[in-house]
Amino acid sequence: MSKKPKSMMRRIHGMMFKLPLMITCEQFEDFILAYLEDDLPKRQKMLFEIHLKMCRECREYLEAYRTSIELAKDAFTPDDANLPDEVPEDLVKAVLAARDT
Repeated sequence: MSKKPKSMMRRIHGMMFKLPLMITCEQFEDFILAYLEDDLPKRQKMLFEIHLKMCRECREYLEAYRTSIELAKDAFTPDDANLPDEVPEDLVKAVLAARDT
């Protein structure tokens, strides 16, 4: 039984992670939040960005990660236009009563 030859891109991708100073996809995931918050040291940022240029899957993952962060921010950031100026007194009483039971 013969193996199928790997595509050129798969070979390059496989060799890429054997080169000195390269990071793996797993390491990429470990650094992603620090990268987005601009907290990576210069050298790590450079390695992260090299990996990003070489790895389509990690580029897609980074974009999905960014989108998730934005969606979460939107979900937990109240729209001030829809908030009442004061909390209704009956609501406060109902919450306090429910807490006591």
